[in-house]
Amino acid sequence: MTGATRAIADAAPCPCGGGARFGDCCGPVLAGTPARTAEALMRSRYTAFALGDAAHLADSWHPGTRPESLDLEAGLRWVGLEIVDVVAGQPGDRRGVVEFRARWRQGRDAGELHERSRFAFQSGRWWYLDGAVR
Repeated sequence: MTGATRAIADAAPCPCGGGARFGDCCGPVLAGTPARTAEALMRSRYTAFALGDAAHLADSWHPGTRPESLDLEAGLRWVGLEIVDVVAGQPGDRRGVVEFRARWRQGRDAGELHERSRFAFQSGRWWYLDGAVR
């Protein structure tokens, strides 16, 4: 795993765009508190990409589908997240799906990742399984 983690204050707006402060939104999940829902885990993973937190990305990826290595692209900035659809993934569910659009910039280039991600609840926590890029 590579990637330089960028620090963010708890009082700063959360990069996931959920409207809460980082310390009340994705911060606790990145610090190790299990996400309550599949959407909360997906938002924390977006925030981890935005902050360069490769450790959280690896730790939240299901061991059965996680790649051996994870390299974050230097110079790529994640600049916005939109949740398109959420299916299940609530407390008490075993599976969930979160479809999202994440905007990025790299130098003069800009683009969007549109993915429908699958999540599973096992061992008392949500895990990212995989995603289909749209």
